[in-house]
Amino acid sequence: MNRAFAVLLLAPWCGAAILAAQQPGDGEYLTRAGDCVACHTAPGGQPGAGGFRMDTPFGFLLSPNITPDSATGIGGWTADEFYRALHDGVNRRGQDMYPAMPYTFYTKVTRADSDSIFAYLRSMPPVRNAVDVNQLRFPFDQRWSMMGWRELFFTEGTFVPDRAHSATWNRGAYLVQGLGHCDACHSPMNALGANEKRQAFTGGSVDGWFAPNLTDELKTGLGSWSIDQVVAYLKTGAARGKSTAVGDMAMVVHGSLGYQSDTDLRAMAEYLKSLPPKSARTRPPLLEPVPPQAASLYITSCGGCHQAKGRGVPGVFPPLAANGMVVAPDPSNVINVVLQGIPAQNGYVPMPAFASQLSDQQVADVVNYVRTNWGNSAPSSATPEMVARQRH
Repeated sequence: MNRAFAVLLLAPWCGAAILAAQQPGDGEYLTRAGDCVACHTAPGGQPGAGGFRMDTPFGFLLSPNITPDSATGIGGWTADEFYRALHDGVNRRGQDMYPAMPYTFYTKVTRADSDSIFAYLRSMPPVRNAVDVNQLRFPFDQRWSMMGWRELFFTEGTFVPDRAHSATWNRGAYLVQGLGHCDACHSPMNALGANEKRQAFTGGSVDGWFAPNLTDELKTGLGSWSIDQVVAYLKTGAARGKSTAVGDMAMVVHGSLGYQSDTDLRAMAEYLKSLPPKSARTRPPLLEPVPPQAASLYITSCGGCHQAKGRGVPGVFPPLAANGMVVAPDPSNVINVVLQGIPAQNGYVPMPAFASQLSDQQVADVVNYVRTNWGNSAPSSATPEMVARQRH
């Protein structure tokens, strides 16, 4: 029996056991759980060497170098300084960090796990790559501007197990709330770029995609999903009879979740399934008319795979009827999938891109059609203008 798992059985309320990594001391495993290297690697760049562009409403940031290079990376950092960055959001020079680095979630990470991550990063090949991180507009390019933001939106504190729940639930909560920082994408943001905590896990817009509702809400959330389906989705990016991962989520599965143990994924699924059903508060969108020709457009372009009634083919083509991604409040995901296609995932065959075959108006029409038929009750809110923005 796995030693860490045995400890969980024998001491369910021991905080160290609940939070221990499934591979004790495995910094690489924990680093993948936090998806650290992915955000600190530029397209085509060396792993961890920084330069990945993160767009914000206030300009953009470039992720710093976290390889152990002494001049441009973390080669001169101590374990205390690294933990301070994760836990307090303060860098080595004593400056407040920008929340594009999700320290508001990493603050929940234990000191032991932080030290393991630091040790793994220090074992990576050093890469000399100086990065000019701050590309924000004034006054947000000034670090002092973060003082008020932190006061309003940041609460420091390591995860504390909830004795009212099982060790498995607590392990899942620790991963989802901390290293996984799922809430960062799956929650709406306010005007200052902070997550709306009262609407946590109800869905949010990220990089032109929509991260769906993760609460137990029946139509747009995980209410109709089993724990096994959630585990399969997290591990492979696809759940039989449900949906497939797209956009940033597909990259998270590929670089992070796909490497997590089944025990940890099941713990995360148990925690997510315990989130009470909730829907995001949104303004009623303007509805677009769905012309009669949208039905024939669907049949000729989509019906051969997804079937006339949107049922799909189990394990081969995902259903569009009662698909949470399809009926999400925001149609961005469906627009992007029609334009870009989807690679093969967990048995589902790849979907081709239709960007070169369909006009902006045709894409909007077919998206609105699938969102409003076969029992789907999402608003017909896709417009040619939205498609044009996503296309480019």
